[in-house]
Amino acid sequence: MNVKESTSLRPLASVPALDPARLDAAATEAVAAFVAAGTAAHTARSYASALRYWVAWCALRYGWALGKAPLPAPMAVQFAVDHLALPPRGSFALPDAVDAALVAHGAKARRGPLALATVGHRLAVLSKWHRLHGWPSPSDHAVLQTLLVNARKAQARAGVRTRKKTALALEPLQALLATCDDDGLRGVRDRALLSLAWGGGGRRRSEVVALQVGDLRALDADTWVYALGATKTDSSGDRREKPLRGPAAQALSAWLAAAQLRDGPLFRRLQRGGHVGTTALGADQVARIVQRRARLAGLAGDWGGHSLRSGFVTEAGRQGVPLGEVMAMTEHRSVATVLGYFQAGQLLASRATQLLAVADSGPAADGANHR
Repeated sequence: MNVKESTSLRPLASVPALDPARLDAAATEAVAAFVAAGTAAHTARSYASALRYWVAWCALRYGWALGKAPLPAPMAVQFAVDHLALPPRGSFALPDAVDAALVAHGAKARRGPLALATVGHRLAVLSKWHRLHGWPSPSDHAVLQTLLVNARKAQARAGVRTRKKTALALEPLQALLATCDDDGLRGVRDRALLSLAWGGGGRRRSEVVALQVGDLRALDADTWVYALGATKTDSSGDRREKPLRGPAAQALSAWLAAAQLRDGPLFRRLQRGGHVGTTALGADQVARIVQRRARLAGLAGDWGGHSLRSGFVTEAGRQGVPLGEVMAMTEHRSVATVLGYFQAGQLLASRATQLLAVADSGPAADGANHR
């Protein structure tokens, strides 16, 4: 069809013409449905929680109903000022009465300022919510961005540190695995889960619990490969296979045999009596398994699901694995994100950390010559 022919077409009388400047109700619902379907469940929950907080704060602070119009940029700046603790005394601008009302409403767990990361997350959710409505984001305002940068610097100077889960390097991992011995079917499952999540490339909790038996393929007695679908950093849905070798592959084989799994979720809840259920573990349960095993092993630290991922990267740096190979396994997209853990592991094996030990082990005569 050429341009001249297309200009002769007109909207059908039976179908109302759309407004080119805005989406109709059906298209708006379709967009929301696609966004919901493409968002991981735990991410969707965190977004919903953040938006509930915005609704409550806007209503209490301004009498503003979120949703009718874009949020003015000064309100976003006020949100940051209301919730960030100002060093050194930790004072913040949210009135006590509003703070108490937010807690009473259930929007806030406890009174007091929020962590900088939490404020950043809620501003990011607000920004995404605006983009979905086709509105400019107040989170992009220059004043707000300057405020956040300097708030981060001020908190760092005051000694406030970003909380990170303890990295589970090789020795503590082995301690956790040792607690799985003589623990029945639960121990067999937990050993396989920990071994795959760590030895299979530092998998995220959501990736571990999403694995299906059909995602596995045995190459030999000591080697499996498993396929990842859509993940946090790769939403294409293309299946990428990752290897699992040695003791980790053997732990996986033991779980498959003990649980007699043929299809369905790989890592499942256990029912009373030690029977294997049909329901997959939740992402939160991965963290609880790590924490329980750490307690049984008597290990101090702030352990969680991310300990497996950060520990894999730390240990890889410690053992001198090239960064490119590490990122091929973990599927980190940002070098900056992975580099901190990787460099920490490298430094553990660096000769630069042993200079005093080398000096102390030198000949006594050398010391005498320098007195």
